[in-house]
Amino acid sequence: MKFSLALGFAFILPLIRAQVPHWGPCPDPAVQTAFNLKQFMGRWFEIAKLPAQFEKGRCIETNFTLKTDNSIRVVSSEILKAELRKIEGTGVVEDIKNPAKLGISYSYVLPYSPYWILSTDYVNVALVYSCTDILRLFHVDFAWILGRTRSMPEATVQKAMDTFAKNNIEVSRMIPSKQQGCDKTL
Repeated sequence: MKFSLALGFAFILPLIRAQVPHWGPCPDPAVQTAFNLKQFMGRWFEIAKLPAQFEKGRCIETNFTLKTDNSIRVVSSEILKAELRKIEGTGVVEDIKNPAKLGISYSYVLPYSPYWILSTDYVNVALVYSCTDILRLFHVDFAWILGRTRSMPEATVQKAMDTFAKNNIEVSRMIPSKQQGCDKTL
């Protein structure tokens, strides 16, 4: 049993090396109360994040559009090696009683990943959290500070990081996103 557990851990570890693994199950942070999905729709720029293996470029942004079937079209983009890269996914409200808990998938074969809106004022800033338990032994999480513009006052970023910390989300490895030179043509 111990050997298979160690072997499983050794197999999973390289897959999550850029992420932030933590022992124990995911925290259960409070999400935005009275969340209004329609107001959240639109273009959001990544201001800061926990490192994520799937985000390596700069000028990262995501555009959310509500579809007629109440699902969400999610288009994320980044500039990587002087090339604009886009990926399209689908978002859903996972619990109608708690609409700030979204699920997003960028593949038809993968399940929806948590995409929880912890806090937003809809016009300036949004705090997003995602966490997945692995064998209930540890978890891998992601956190993003998003803005409606490519930059944000440092005091707003610090307040966002304090909000994550108050929800038992470790953000000491959070890094600023590169949002300079984004409006130039490629």
